[in-house]
Amino acid sequence: MAIFMKATLPGVTTAQYDALNAELQAQPGDTFAGCLSHVCVPTDAGLEIYDLWESQEAMDKFGATIMPVAERLGLPQSSEPPASSPVHNYWVPGA
Repeated sequence: MAIFMKATLPGVTTAQYDALNAELQAQPGDTFAGCLSHVCVPTDAGLEIYDLWESQEAMDKFGATIMPVAERLGLPQSSEPPASSPVHNYWVPGA
């Protein structure tokens, strides 16, 4: 079952996001396996991340990968875990 995830990242800048993303892309293998869609939105307070994952397992695996990298890069840690919900239906235009 697909999972929709929203993470609010107060204090994280777009430069920090870009550095984190570059580190993740440089890792061997498919770091983003199971991610169907990803959006990063800058706000006055930081960033909001919206992902669509093919499964809870794929999202959890990515979470276990991203957290050590984010900590090593010194990104501010959110006090709230990402919100997630099961998806009833989704489609990707042009797919």
